[in-house]
Amino acid sequence: MNDITTILNDVSHRPWEIPKGNLAYYQEWNDALFLHFRVDEKNLRELVPAEIELDTFQGKTYVSVVCFRMEQIRPIHLPAIGFLSNFYEINVRTYVKKGDKAGVYFLNIEAEKAFSAWVARTLSGLPYEKSIIKRTNRGYTNANSQKNFHLDVGFNISSRIEDKTPFDLWLTERYCLYLKHNNNLYRYEIHHREWQLNSVKLYNVDMVYQLGAIELSSNNLVAVHYSRELPVVSWKLEKIL
Repeated sequence: MNDITTILNDVSHRPWEIPKGNLAYYQEWNDALFLHFRVDEKNLRELVPAEIELDTFQGKTYVSVVCFRMEQIRPIHLPAIGFLSNFYEINVRTYVKKGDKAGVYFLNIEAEKAFSAWVARTLSGLPYEKSIIKRTNRGYTNANSQKNFHLDVGFNISSRIEDKTPFDLWLTERYCLYLKHNNNLYRYEIHHREWQLNSVKLYNVDMVYQLGAIELSSNNLVAVHYSRELPVVSWKLEKIL
């Protein structure tokens, strides 16, 4: 618990206080590539529950595709199980808020392993699904034949971002996520240290991600980030509506 205690004591960057209840889960988000896209607000509104307000940066709405290695995911008092707890994930998220808590809402979540996707979906209620995700020495690839999603992105990791812009912080420093399930609205509170971000040089972006009327491609890609590792703790699901 020493590392978790250290994480919980690092709170100066948080926009609101640490939740009071007991922790529920521990996980690590490693080797994370963020692809950020500007999207049409009207089209995005159709994909997000009406009970949640879309968050904007300078009046614009955004969707991000995040590719990473989920590792050590486990209930807080149990050990991780390697074949189940470690897998590649790609999530498609947008930026929302409810009351005074800005967070993210997942439009899609893909996992490398079918069993891990099933367990994560069952325990969290989040819409995990199996896909063919690979990490190569040049980048990430993904093929989801069920939804006709395709991703092949090659990149080189560049220097650490020492002075983050307000846009960098807006895209990454989010401490809750929202979930609509069985006509109820829920919130997961999370906590981690401030993201350590690196610049990224892309040399290939070949992707087809179509969500409703939104198409994510190199044409509307506006920012890219990379982070090597981030331990994360989270609390139990909270029903808010």
